[in-house]
Amino acid sequence: MNWDWNVVGDFMPRFWDGVLLTLQALLFGSLIAFSLGLVWAIAQRSRHAVIRWPVNALTEFIRNTPLLVQLFFLFYVVPEWGPSMSALTTGIIGLGLHYSTYTAEVYRAGIGGVPPGQWEAATALSLPRTRTWTAVILPQAIRRVVPALGNYVIAMLKDSPMIAIIGALEMFGEAESFSNETFTFEAYTIVGIAFIAIAYPASLLIRVLERRLAITS
Repeated sequence: MNWDWNVVGDFMPRFWDGVLLTLQALLFGSLIAFSLGLVWAIAQRSRHAVIRWPVNALTEFIRNTPLLVQLFFLFYVVPEWGPSMSALTTGIIGLGLHYSTYTAEVYRAGIGGVPPGQWEAATALSLPRTRTWTAVILPQAIRRVVPALGNYVIAMLKDSPMIAIIGALEMFGEAESFSNETFTFEAYTIVGIAFIAIAYPASLLIRVLERRLAITS
């Protein structure tokens, strides 16, 4: 098997299209995962069982079913009951929803790590519950979980090729399509290197962040 730079040149425009789509899926998927995960975590601590139990059941259901099945369900089944979505939108929602159940556990651990004295101090000051969450608990909890959230962004990056199965051609999807058309292997190699080039520096950055936050704490 000989490496052909002409094939690489032909693939590059489609590679950059794949990179752009991957970054879009990663950015918006992370925003959904981080936001919804926080909502799940707070709802799971609710004093009202009518809120806590359905949220627990939903997050357990999502966490214990494969992402691939969820993507198929969102793309092929949900449109039967409502408006259909593009493959990219479906992929973003699928990634965000799936990882929100994991980030919920991260947030829950962070909230649980806030010293009980902080809750007692807020109660002693008669702070409203909303004010207690936004001004006292969440700033401390979120600071503790930032490195763990970063790990899930990397995990989401590595799972992003799954959205190609519903037609959202991110990096791997573009490589697979190109390779099937040209019967070459260079595109797969480039995409593999690209994933390493993004994921490895990001993991190093998270380690640095973990150390800095630990030292500061």
